[in-house]
Amino acid sequence: MISTDDQALHSRDAKRATYIAVWLDGLLGCAKVVVGALVGSAALVADGIHSFSDLVTDGFVLAATHYGRQGPDHDHHYGHGRIETLATLLLGSVLIFVAGAIAWSSLQRLLAGTEIAAPGIWAMLLALAALLAKEWLFHYTMRVAKRVKSKLLEANAWHSRSDVLSTAVVLLALIGAQFGFGWLDAVAAVIVGLLVGKVGWDLLWESARELVDTALPADAQQQMHQVALEVPGVEGVHDLRTRQSAGHAIVDLHVVVGPRISVSEAHEIGNEVSRRLRLAYPALSDVTFHIDPEDDAGEGDPSRFPGLPLRPEVDRVLQQRWSSHPCWPLIEHYRLHYLEGRISVDVFMDGQLSYSELAALPRQLSELIHDVPWLAEVEIKQNVR
Repeated sequence: MISTDDQALHSRDAKRATYIAVWLDGLLGCAKVVVGALVGSAALVADGIHSFSDLVTDGFVLAATHYGRQGPDHDHHYGHGRIETLATLLLGSVLIFVAGAIAWSSLQRLLAGTEIAAPGIWAMLLALAALLAKEWLFHYTMRVAKRVKSKLLEANAWHSRSDVLSTAVVLLALIGAQFGFGWLDAVAAVIVGLLVGKVGWDLLWESARELVDTALPADAQQQMHQVALEVPGVEGVHDLRTRQSAGHAIVDLHVVVGPRISVSEAHEIGNEVSRRLRLAYPALSDVTFHIDPEDDAGEGDPSRFPGLPLRPEVDRVLQQRWSSHPCWPLIEHYRLHYLEGRISVDVFMDGQLSYSELAALPRQLSELIHDVPWLAEVEIKQNVR
């Protein structure tokens, strides 16, 4: 398990890497837009907007790091992750709109045959510097992501790599325009617009999947199922359900245990299942387990069907049927087991009974309740003092 100090250190490292990305993306975005506007390069302007999309994504990484550590409150019992999801949905929509505008404007310039002036050496040097800077940022961010085991930071590193690819396209277009192939600038702008649109679509798709509670991949669910099954005392696992929220995962599952173990033992088995799942999947933010004394997979929600009587009703029936039996004063207490749609009773006797009396008692008590449909077998247990 990661200690609290290590978690704080990892969070600090992740924030530092993201802040570096923020400054770099901001500077490159401004420089590309300004220089692109001055030299008349739509491709360089589009690439600057692509850098700004990275800048906004960096902001979401910082927000996720911040809000991910905030626990639930009285208004948000499951935390604040959905706020980030909604904002990401909005961001993806805006990026798709911007990408469409870039691609359409550049396509019109291409079809109209608009003359593109030679961009000059400074525009090409800027594109080359941006390409090298983003490639360095990719490697730096990826190293930090591997060290702190952050999938979110790793995804942001690959986002930086996408900017490297788009800048490479722009650089080739600028070189082409410098040698008289001005139409390459418009083509590159369309390509970059499509890349920005893909970023927006990915954000839109992933956030929409979270909002409709899409489950984790089937292989991840199967691995979680196996982790739970390997806990001592677990006899089965079913109804394992997962969903995602702001980069975290939530899992609910039913754990089948021995039907006659104590409540506290069953609960501790469930706690161990939860601990092992969290250890195997650090992205888990919430684990809810339901303890089952028998495998009821596929039987549906039990609250939709008639239930068995609870202890007050059982007490009343047993007292009514057994109070006339000589053993009644010797019964210290009894334990109820709700199994297979009926109730079994373990009777604990206070006092010493002969072997023959103990052997005959289950049959005698069972005969007194044989017409009660929800009562099953009776077992006798004697407390030895």
